[in-house]
Amino acid sequence: MDKSIRDKYISVIGLEVHAQLLTKSKIYNTDSTAYGSLPNTNVGVVTLAHPGTLPRLNKKVVEYAIKMGIACHSEITRFNIFDRKNYFYPDLPKGYQITQDRTPICKGGYVTINTKEGERNVELHRIHIEEDAGKSMHLAAEPDTLVDFNRAGVPLIEIVSQPDMRTSDEAYAYLTEIRKLVRYLDICDGNMEEGSLRCDANISVMLKGAKEFGKKVEVKNMNSIRNVQRAIDHEIERQIEEIEKGNTIPSETRTFDAATGLTFGMRTKEELNDYRYFPDPDLSPLEVSDKWLNEIKATMPALPRELYNKYIAELNLPEYDAQVLTDSKDIALYFEELCKLTKNYKAASNWVMGPVKSCLNDLSLSADELPIKPKELVDLIALVDSGKISFSVASQRVFPELLKNPNKSSLEVAQQLNLIQESNQDAIIPIIDEVLKEFPLKVEEYKNGKKGIVGMFMGEVMKRSKGKADPKVANALITKKLEEV
Repeated sequence: MDKSIRDKYISVIGLEVHAQLLTKSKIYNTDSTAYGSLPNTNVGVVTLAHPGTLPRLNKKVVEYAIKMGIACHSEITRFNIFDRKNYFYPDLPKGYQITQDRTPICKGGYVTINTKEGERNVELHRIHIEEDAGKSMHLAAEPDTLVDFNRAGVPLIEIVSQPDMRTSDEAYAYLTEIRKLVRYLDICDGNMEEGSLRCDANISVMLKGAKEFGKKVEVKNMNSIRNVQRAIDHEIERQIEEIEKGNTIPSETRTFDAATGLTFGMRTKEELNDYRYFPDPDLSPLEVSDKWLNEIKATMPALPRELYNKYIAELNLPEYDAQVLTDSKDIALYFEELCKLTKNYKAASNWVMGPVKSCLNDLSLSADELPIKPKELVDLIALVDSGKISFSVASQRVFPELLKNPNKSSLEVAQQLNLIQESNQDAIIPIIDEVLKEFPLKVEEYKNGKKGIVGMFMGEVMKRSKGKADPKVANALITKKLEEV
């Protein structure tokens, strides 16, 4: 699309994120929430809405929702009523969904994201509790639709943003932060490919200077954060092209095809959905007391944004380091343990971002499964800091050996492999003399002003000492010898 045309418009984006909560049982009964079970095995009479059955609220669901609200700076609703949202769908056993309409558990709040222009807050409208529906399965070449009710009644929170984002990059950053938050809080695994984190995007465009938003389109069926971004980019361009042709944008629901990167209309949307909400007569109102709220607050972990700011302000780490270290909870916790044992925060950061993450990726492990515990890694950092071994030797020789023998100490491994650096000048000087004698032309180049040639001499010394010469000592001695020649 021509940039001059694109620049005439502003895009308006709001996201609705459904997070499946990590409870062992469903929201209103004791049926299992285990993922991957055989179809229709995690169902009971309450899930299937048998006559005479009554729902009973899972307390853990409420606590998880409140935790998310606290993390998002929301106002926690103290008096909650649950409502029935009435609509027909084949995988909705009761013919209605128990949700929250008038009293969402969390009101307002915001999520802080990083953009090219710096930090900004994406405002939230609400976070509410509701139950999931089942799953309709359309098998290839089969004329019938099969229904699996295992997911029916699984607890969800729906996190609804304000139409506060203007680019797909902001939406990407927002959804990434939401996923990090639910994972840090241990309330959702955040796996979009398994459907435990699902996102619908509401997108519209309007001319710059317009006072009213354009007609919004809701895009569903996106199984990754990247696909949410792709769908938004495509939909913005599609809507602008339609408007430029003189067409109107109908308010509709569309699906996203990841293979083509295109969206396709599914059904038009009414201006006002009439779900005939009314209070559920089988569930008593829920009151959140001061005591209960304070107990939940006391269990809150350190959150990614807090750690990000701490690493920059208190540990003097670069923004890039802080971002990488807080991307996942297990990495952040591992780094936190390192920082309790060493003051060389930058070295700890380099180790985690380099050898540690590389190892975790190669072995498909989380940081808490790493054989090398923080204490052992801190000992290895100290070994490098003391000059006994270089970082390259530590990362390429000692670290792999520690993975195989985590019960050994770093010093023990370095000694067994004969890797302890030689800082004794009397041992290093003969090697330097030998190198300088072998390369007289290079010595002349140095004397003629080519000072960078020191690196070549260093390489030869390190090679002949089998990496054991202390680089700092060797470098100083080489420079001194060259000046004396």
